[in-house]
Amino acid sequence: MAVPKLRFKEFDGRWKNTSFQSLFTFKNGINASKEQYGSGTKFINVLDIINNPNGITYDSIIGSVQVFQKDIDKNLVNYGDVVFQRSSETREEVGQSNVYLSKEPVVFGGFVIRGSARVSYDPLFMNGLLKTDKVRDQITQLSGGSTRFNIGQDSLNKVSVFLPLKEEQTKIASFLSAVDEKISQLTQKHQLLSQYKQGMMQKLFSQQIRFKADDGSEFGEWENSYIGNECKITTGNKDTQNKVDDGLYPFFVRSQTVEKINSYSMDCEAILTSGDGVGVGKNYHYMNGKFDFHQRVYCLYEFSERLIGRYLYIYFSNYFYDRVKRLSAKNSVDSVRMDMISKMEIKLPCLEEQTKIANFLSAIDQKIEVVAQQIEQAKTWKKGLLQQMFV
Repeated sequence: MAVPKLRFKEFDGRWKNTSFQSLFTFKNGINASKEQYGSGTKFINVLDIINNPNGITYDSIIGSVQVFQKDIDKNLVNYGDVVFQRSSETREEVGQSNVYLSKEPVVFGGFVIRGSARVSYDPLFMNGLLKTDKVRDQITQLSGGSTRFNIGQDSLNKVSVFLPLKEEQTKIASFLSAVDEKISQLTQKHQLLSQYKQGMMQKLFSQQIRFKADDGSEFGEWENSYIGNECKITTGNKDTQNKVDDGLYPFFVRSQTVEKINSYSMDCEAILTSGDGVGVGKNYHYMNGKFDFHQRVYCLYEFSERLIGRYLYIYFSNYFYDRVKRLSAKNSVDSVRMDMISKMEIKLPCLEEQTKIANFLSAIDQKIEVVAQQIEQAKTWKKGLLQQMFV
């Protein structure tokens, strides 16, 4: 049925089934030599399509290319034109699209297909429409390839969409823009809270700011130690394949995602981090209870009498990655050795001051997590709207 599930009450009537062939004129982009890149006319590439989900603006475009005016004229992207990603390693990502929302002249790269508008439409409406599951499914099914998946102009011409009148398009676009603005505000709030936390950590751990005891007295001098002197460190004995979807206990693998399992090898307060893989130096978990863990996950446990677990978690999770990068011989960090953890220096205030630091920073973390959840909820809500406000 050619009407959306959710609709503004002032509109009625069926939406018109329209082919891409009648909506756009397609063209492949510029293939320049490497010497031409780095200056000149701004050009849209695949990253611009992926990194700007709400539309590409002139200022958001990363690259530039030196080309003659005749090439600019042939490959010009105008306001409202749609650009598509030509190829991808996965079928799910091929043909991702975006719209250009600025007036300044730009061109587009060879891994991009431009769809110049043949009819008038609202660009923001079109951007939302092309991201719905129904349109994405058509595009991915028309793609071809084995090691890399590709979409061409002929295949894109076979895609069809349902369009309302321009007035209804604009109404939908305005509503979705308000949702995007809310998500943007939440994202900015998340960034500001994260920046505030980083600034406060720097001041706290450099002792530029010090807490005082409950009676108003000053705390004593901090001591220096090594993590290996203040806790035990071990690795697990399980593989990812041991996970159980509805298992009884947390199962820590080489990811920020916590799996489940029906066994436990530890029942204690602990800190866990990935020993290899893409999560090295980036995945950290604080746990107090029964759990199991992967053979390439490090577990810090049995903390000394002068170390609080939550203080170590905050200190370790915020400073370990920089240490791993310094000790790695490669540009990328792909594994952790035991001594990278055990020989890492740690500053130890007294237990009461550790508690105050941990409580203060944990409270900020809770606020950051609340905002992160609000962002995900808003994105999920928007995704649901896209499926119901479009046909």
